[in-house]
Amino acid sequence: MKAGRITGAASLEDFCRGRLHTAGRVAAALAAAAALGVDPVELDAAADARTPSPALRVAARKLGRQLMRAARATWPSGELDALAREFPKGAHQPVVLGLAARAAGLGAEDAAHCAAYESVSGPASATVRLLSLDPFDATAVLARLAPELDRVADQAVEAAREVVDTGVDALPAASAPLLEISAEVHAAWPVRLFAS
Repeated sequence: MKAGRITGAASLEDFCRGRLHTAGRVAAALAAAAALGVDPVELDAAADARTPSPALRVAARKLGRQLMRAARATWPSGELDALAREFPKGAHQPVVLGLAARAAGLGAEDAAHCAAYESVSGPASATVRLLSLDPFDATAVLARLAPELDRVADQAVEAAREVVDTGVDALPAASAPLLEISAEVHAAWPVRLFAS
C-alpha cells in the first residue's frame, strides 16, 4: 500500500483478483490436499518450492504455528500433533489449515474456500485499517469476487484430487512476482505494521 498500488476500491479489487488467482489458488490447493490426507510434510515442501520469498515463507510458517495452536486446542488430532512435532517453528499456514479442516470434520472444498477467501480478505481488511477505505467498499469488493473465489476453490479441489493420484507436482504453481518482491522490501523496513 505504501507503494501506492492500492488507492481505493477499484485498485483493491484488481489486487485481490490477482492475488486470488495466484497465491490464493496455490494456498487453496495445498489446503484441499491436506484435507484429503496427502502427506503434510510433502505439502509443506511443495509450499516452500512455490514461495520464492524468504519473508513470505517465514510469515506463512508463523501464521501456520499460530493456527496450529488454536486448531490443536479446538480439534485435538494426532495428525495435527505429528505436524507440530515435525515443524516446531510452524508449517505453512495452508497446510495447517487443511489439516485443521480435516480434524474438524470438514472436507477439501471447505478447506479450499477458507484458504481462497483468506487470500483476499486480509488485503481487504488491511485497506480499511491502513488507507481508511470505507469498510462497505472493501466488503463490496469481496462480494464481487465471490464467483471467482468459488471457481478458484473448485479448481483447487480438482488439483488436490490429482495430487492424491499423482503426487505434489500436480499442485498449481501460479506465481506473483510483485507480491514476492514487495514482501522482501516490506521485510526490510525498520518498522512494519504486519508480518505478511
